[in-house]
Amino acid sequence: MKDSTESLNFIEHIIEEDLANGFPKEKLRFRFPPEPNGYLHIGHAASICLNFGLGEKYQAPVNLRFDDTNPAKEEQEYVDAIKRDIAWLGFTWAEERYSSDYFQQLYDWAVQLIREGKAYVDEQTSEEIAAQKGTPTSVGTPSPFRNRPIEESLDLFERMKNGEFPAGSYLLRAKIDMASPNMHMRDPILYRIINKAHHRTGSKWCIYPMYDWAHGQSDYVEQVSHSLCTLEFKAHRELYDWYLDQIYDSSLLRPKQREFARRNLSFTVMSKRKLLELVQKKIVNGWDDPRMPTISGLRRRGYTPSAIRNFSEIAGISKRDNVTEVSLLEYCIREDLNQTATRVMGVLNPVKLVITNYPIDQTETLYLENNPEDPNSGTHEVPFSRELYIEREDFKEDGGKKFFRLSIGNEVRLKSAYIIKAESVLKDEQGEIIEIQATYDPDSKSGSGSEASQRKVKGTLHWVSISHAVKAEVREYDRLFLDESPDSHEDKNFLDFINPDSLKIIKEAYLEPYLSHATMDEKFQFQRLGYFTLDPDSQPGHLVFNKTVGLKDTWAKQNTETTVQPKPQSTVPQQPKRKALNEIQQISKKLTNLSGEKLENAIQSIQELAKEVSYDELEPLFNTAAKKVGTRIGVTLALGVMLKKGQQRNETMEAFIQSGLNDENEILRSAAEELT
Repeated sequence: MKDSTESLNFIEHIIEEDLANGFPKEKLRFRFPPEPNGYLHIGHAASICLNFGLGEKYQAPVNLRFDDTNPAKEEQEYVDAIKRDIAWLGFTWAEERYSSDYFQQLYDWAVQLIREGKAYVDEQTSEEIAAQKGTPTSVGTPSPFRNRPIEESLDLFERMKNGEFPAGSYLLRAKIDMASPNMHMRDPILYRIINKAHHRTGSKWCIYPMYDWAHGQSDYVEQVSHSLCTLEFKAHRELYDWYLDQIYDSSLLRPKQREFARRNLSFTVMSKRKLLELVQKKIVNGWDDPRMPTISGLRRRGYTPSAIRNFSEIAGISKRDNVTEVSLLEYCIREDLNQTATRVMGVLNPVKLVITNYPIDQTETLYLENNPEDPNSGTHEVPFSRELYIEREDFKEDGGKKFFRLSIGNEVRLKSAYIIKAESVLKDEQGEIIEIQATYDPDSKSGSGSEASQRKVKGTLHWVSISHAVKAEVREYDRLFLDESPDSHEDKNFLDFINPDSLKIIKEAYLEPYLSHATMDEKFQFQRLGYFTLDPDSQPGHLVFNKTVGLKDTWAKQNTETTVQPKPQSTVPQQPKRKALNEIQQISKKLTNLSGEKLENAIQSIQELAKEVSYDELEPLFNTAAKKVGTRIGVTLALGVMLKKGQQRNETMEAFIQSGLNDENEILRSAAEELT
């Protein structure tokens, strides 16, 4: 819960204003309404943390409601996964509800609309209906069935419910306004026929309500006070309210829809359809693959609920879509694990080290601090012997002056053990080093209190005793995509940007024996290597560890042209914000692949962003190549906003508008016509 002195996000401001205007606090009720058509991802975590966080802040109930209105895409598996993820994040819902609980009530209300002349059965194809809806800049054409007699629509609608017709043959549409500037109000579809069993209601229903019809009415049934949706539903708000107007009883609470920006993360995709494609094409190993942005994937990778909740808090709630750097998410898990993870030693690329002056049959027990950040964490035992494994990268025969690890003639300290000096090496026939021979200083044992133990050397290496080591498989993960916005390119498929090296499997890593008893709930820092967690694939005798994240962000250094590492100020890293013009360009690249409400939402986003762009910034894009139609549409839309604000016309601008008028693309032509 936020302290009262902290600044409120804009959603909290809305609620506080409602309370100040007399809304009873005891009537506050929220909900998290996922569609059970896929696993939840890090973007959903923003909505989960927002809704359940408000519930905690105002001590108000929060329902978990599954908007299960499309049995063609929904499965019980997804329901179970969603419940598991929310509980794992540490939230408890007041009631578990389903839109399917209200199918009969929704049907009855639809019949009421037909009787009142506010809905009708249409028998056109979806393509014909889409064509008649017009464009954002031109009015729609009424359906030839718009004035179908009420009794006929009632009869057809009942027969639709009874399963007498094949899918696609009939639809129920609301009769609103085909000339509305809001395309969602142009006789939207209320019901369609889907001849598929539902995961809860079985084959009882052959017709299913559209999301817009079911969503607001379900809010109303549950008496949700604040229905919080992502920005793509802002244009739906007018329809949300119109539907409520038809059934609202003034003695009951009327829900209020408000919108916030969805969470987008760099170097990943958030579309459940695209995530499903990754699973179906076996590019990843299921929804919980640790490379996936799903909550279950992050959990398997070793992320913690507190890290994800902290990420949601730092990233904040915004009114405008933007991209959050994945490095912020990684920062949050590092900060969390640094405080909680047990320090252990493991060697991933081993080379043998023999301490020639150490007794052959001797083994001694050393003690490794569990977590220096927690003085009460204690220690655990680590066996030490004559023959050890160290990382191959930690040794060079001739390291030079800038190599501070082990080399011939130089000294380093073995972590929590002794100072050693490399004397010689053994090599195989190919010239590869197979053994390093070293000597140790018996008086230099860490923590012994001797003068030698205080001696300073430039490097400290981790190690494991060969005779005690536990062999394990280690999976190291990198970002699944090489591009910051893999699904924003109009001329390429997002799969073109898959990182071929996103998974590296180390079959023979060697770990200290303490890890033989590791559990799924424990988190470990492999000293000098990163943070790791046990994978569910582990079996007795075959441990498998996943690398959660490195000790520091090396991606930013390796890829300075593609991403920017957020630099912490105090304890919170500041995120670089993408300029409005850049966001317009990213949205515009997708325009030619969009239609209907998705196209309208994109256009509205561009027009909103254009308010922050100057003409001097926009004019260079007038020379965009003709084949990049999406970008030219976006520039035209932005130019329209500037002209309405009083921007003076010039010859360069007129030439650009004329090129749009002559283009083959209908959307570009329509946008250009608005400027004439």
